[in-house]
Amino acid sequence: MKKYCDVCEKEIDAKIIEKEEVYNVCGEPIAVNARLIVCPECGEELFCEELDSETLNKAYDVYRRKHKLLSPKEIREIREQYGLSQRGFAKLLNWGDKTICRYENGSIQDKAHNSLLLFLREPSNMRTYLTDNELTIDDKQKQALLCKVEKLEQSELMESSEGVLAIYFSDAPSEWNGFKRFDFEKYCAMVLFFAKEQTNLLKTKLLKLINYADMIFYKENGISMSGASYIHWPHGPVVDNMDMLFGLMEKKHVAHIDVAFENGYECHRVVPEQDIPYSLFNEREIDVLTRVSNKFASYGSVQISDYSHKEVGYTKTKLREMISYAYAKDISID
Repeated sequence: MKKYCDVCEKEIDAKIIEKEEVYNVCGEPIAVNARLIVCPECGEELFCEELDSETLNKAYDVYRRKHKLLSPKEIREIREQYGLSQRGFAKLLNWGDKTICRYENGSIQDKAHNSLLLFLREPSNMRTYLTDNELTIDDKQKQALLCKVEKLEQSELMESSEGVLAIYFSDAPSEWNGFKRFDFEKYCAMVLFFAKEQTNLLKTKLLKLINYADMIFYKENGISMSGASYIHWPHGPVVDNMDMLFGLMEKKHVAHIDVAFENGYECHRVVPEQDIPYSLFNEREIDVLTRVSNKFASYGSVQISDYSHKEVGYTKTKLREMISYAYAKDISID
């Protein structure tokens, strides 16, 4: 690198060395390894704006890590996830017009501003901020932001749901799931089918209907419809991890359970929140679902539970034991 040395009074081939330097950042001394340009003949340190800026940024980064402050990149990502300009974000936060610009270009933010930015990184917190504070943005901008928040929350939900499904419902095809990996979309579609077809469908009856649909389809086609696994439960066969599945369906607004009291009894009624996605079914699946629904149309929860208790797969297993699809050969609803 060619540089002019004032001491040697000539142009020289400068070299780069590393040396510990101490920078004052927000009144605090910060030591960093700096790269410097020196004259190889007299050892004089020569000014280089690019390397000096690099060292200053290193000192800022050390200070940020020490005080747990967001980096410029993280601040920009928070702003961009809401689709806001630097000026628009600053206005939303009631900060000066250039504040976000300075932070994203490397200036150190104060701790109060950092805390608010950390809080708003979570979409649910942005929703709270938008609804609980007086804002300088108009209603149109506020509604657009709330829509963005809704999309971000749904995206987070999808990612978390997929993680749960991957952990608890990733068994390889076997006799316990009807030689099919669990298909959450198909399971939800089955729930919606029966919830729409049956009047005032209760949770206990729904679980039996789905079990019969899976077992009958397996008997006739050699593979289950949903890939669900079933266990022996006091009120008959139920899908394994059923409460987790109901929780995921409620979060995704597929269906939810409405708890009510009738004649002194607690009733768990299935409430569908979407239409039946018929495109997810083939003709054979629709045929089985329809036959199961028709067979048990007049049955109450107690009746269908009693009926399921007589199935070979239920009588041959004990409480909490898994029920093999091999027992499907003994089931008939004709």
